[in-house]
Amino acid sequence: MYRSALQIMQDHILHPTSETPINQECIYICLIPKSTMPSQNDLAQTLKALHIPGEPIILTNVWDAITARTIAQLPETKALATASYAVAQAAGVEDQELDLETNLRAIRAIAKVAKEFGKPLTADFQDGFGERLEEGIREVIRAGVVGINLEDFGREVGEKGELYSVEVAQDRIRRAMKIAEEEGVPDFVINARTDALVVGHDIQEAIKRGKAYLEAGASNVFIWGGRERGGTTGKEVEEASQALGGRLNVSMVRIMPGGLGLQDLKEIGVARISVGPQLMMKTQGFIAEEAKKILDGTPAF
Repeated sequence: MYRSALQIMQDHILHPTSETPINQECIYICLIPKSTMPSQNDLAQTLKALHIPGEPIILTNVWDAITARTIAQLPETKALATASYAVAQAAGVEDQELDLETNLRAIRAIAKVAKEFGKPLTADFQDGFGERLEEGIREVIRAGVVGINLEDFGREVGEKGELYSVEVAQDRIRRAMKIAEEEGVPDFVINARTDALVVGHDIQEAIKRGKAYLEAGASNVFIWGGRERGGTTGKEVEEASQALGGRLNVSMVRIMPGGLGLQDLKEIGVARISVGPQLMMKTQGFIAEEAKKILDGTPAF
């Protein structure tokens, strides 16, 4: 019976007095199979395929390697996603002050965990960091990311409470997809966020922008309602989901009386649900409560 070269080497290491020298054995060469590890574009395709209207992917957003590992090990977790607000808070800055380098530092740490667990990773990339869009997209892809949130509320124009024009926002999506293709990830997933409601426009303007972003190459649309406004209403979610063919991301910030629950969102037909920085905020409360017990002399462990 023929044995592999590795088996023969192991035998002679374990039994050095073996009567049969290695050079007299019939050795066959084992062909090493192609790696079964998925390519980056395979992971992008996986992420894209998880966006099913009516059976949405649920993303419990993370902000560092510890939270990424905690969530990645759950069998229910299909993909990892970052939340820029939480990343910024962890770095000691406000969301609008988060720069490309700081965001990338967190993303790279999280990407290592995503790779270890074989999970697709999508990153909150704000507006793409202004004029550094191409540079940023290239770096984030090389870090291992297969999808991003890309906003139309630009840093420069956003300070004045304005959005990028539809045409400029479309161009930024196309430029991002072009870089992704050059980097070998043509199925890169862009979740295009519009802040039309935040700056005072109605749901029709948000839908119009969403359709334009899908046309430009985005896979999905996120209509952000904003905290001051109280998010998007159930009626707005239904209207947007129907108009966009279900290619809609809803942020499930909290369940308000009369608000939409998970089953409601499934029935409406959305394709993606995220929670933003809510886990971080909940964690802060837990840490404060446990720390108070220790400071008060109450055993906490």
